[in-house]
Amino acid sequence: MEILERKNAELLALFEVSKVLSSSFELKANLFQAMKLLSDYLDMRRGTITLLDPKTGELRIEVAYGLTEEQISKGRYKIGEGIVGRVVEYGSPVVVPDIGKEPLFLNRTGARIEKDKISFLCVPIRFKEEILGVLSVDRIFDESISFEEDLRVLEIVATLIAQALKLYRTFFEEKAKREELEKELKDRYQFQNIIYTSSVMKDIIKTAIKIAPTRATVLLRGESGTGKELLAKAIHFSSTRGNNAFVAINCAAIPETLLEAELFGFEKGSFTGAYTSKKGKFEIADGGTLFLDEIGDLSLTLQGKLLRALQEQSFERLGGTKNIKVDVRIIAATHRNLEEMVKRGEFREDLYWRLNVVPLFIPPLRERKEDIPLLADYFLKKYNLLYGKSLKFKPEAVETLLNYTFPGNVRELENIVERVVLLSDGEWIEAKDLPLTLDNKTKDIQNLVTSSLSKNRYNLKKHLEALEREEILQVLKDCNYNQSKAAKLLGLSRRQLSYRMQKYLKDIF
Repeated sequence: MEILERKNAELLALFEVSKVLSSSFELKANLFQAMKLLSDYLDMRRGTITLLDPKTGELRIEVAYGLTEEQISKGRYKIGEGIVGRVVEYGSPVVVPDIGKEPLFLNRTGARIEKDKISFLCVPIRFKEEILGVLSVDRIFDESISFEEDLRVLEIVATLIAQALKLYRTFFEEKAKREELEKELKDRYQFQNIIYTSSVMKDIIKTAIKIAPTRATVLLRGESGTGKELLAKAIHFSSTRGNNAFVAINCAAIPETLLEAELFGFEKGSFTGAYTSKKGKFEIADGGTLFLDEIGDLSLTLQGKLLRALQEQSFERLGGTKNIKVDVRIIAATHRNLEEMVKRGEFREDLYWRLNVVPLFIPPLRERKEDIPLLADYFLKKYNLLYGKSLKFKPEAVETLLNYTFPGNVRELENIVERVVLLSDGEWIEAKDLPLTLDNKTKDIQNLVTSSLSKNRYNLKKHLEALEREEILQVLKDCNYNQSKAAKLLGLSRRQLSYRMQKYLKDIF
């Protein structure tokens, strides 16, 4: 009968210990409770967990039940020192039937006064082949007791503790890495890290710094590649929301049929292939900032749904009925002329006014040439470091950059610098090393259009054709000569645009 009761007590103790160790990430409290359970159910007194510091090689009591704080502070050992040190050194359990007769038992904590009445059991806390520490308990000495069952129970508990320790350490290592990454991102996207010297950019940054701490909606305007997303991140990370998510979505890059699901999420079974529910960008950005890039490419249908979400700060998932409340700051960006789109009925006026609370226009690089040398030098240092080079610009190379129109803006400048660093073998970057052929093409097209307009000023058909050429040219430039994107903006098919380019610009393309 006693054996059966003992077995039941062991099973119950192991069950309760496993529950406690997996209940939370409050590791010390959980370990203390586990030691208390061993004492309550199995009369294993003074349960102690001594952990190994892999850096110093020191063993130190981390958690103990039945010891005072002062006694715990004395529990320090070296590997191989005393019973605890030997268990770590050899990785094997040790049983001392009577600690009063064991010279290796140091009683460093001073907790055992009547040494001749106590047995000591000690097992390694092992994860795979790694020794993490030692689990030890006291028992009242009794010659009739077999310690095999006690050791078996303690080894199971030690395995559970090892798993809890590994999980805890992995969790906090990942948490530390994430916090370090978040800090790095926050430091990188500060206003002081934006490269500029022009007065127009100084005014923009001054305004951005002023509105960053607020929750005001911001509308960033400017050509592609001017740095709208960089400014959006600086505003976010300089705000009170900086520790929360910055979520970006490009409204032009996702088909309309999928964009609604990306923005608002969907419920399981809401459409074919929706096998599970999924959060949308609004939910993910809750408490943070949602950056809506290329907002001018949003369809009228989605504009209406976006307007409601902005007004109410709530929405429903696709296929859902539950109203989800969020706290999201909106920063939108576009290179398109929203005012003209409103006039043509392509963009909702009420959404325009909802977004246009704080408008910031970032001028193209060609209109702030004083920023070019500073940016070029920054990118040169960046890619010199990345590719292990030490290139420098010759004065004529900088002059060439200053005379270039940069249709791709800052993004194009960065690409040019990276390319020239990769391909250059010498120490200096000369004007001839700069891949600026696109500029020649642009100038040729502009000269062609100007000449055509001049010649056909009084011929209505020819004049309209020249205007069409100019419009096609301008849109191509705005799209960095991406013909698919240009065709969409012009309201033409890709084939129709190709036909017009062949008709009007065949000498260039």
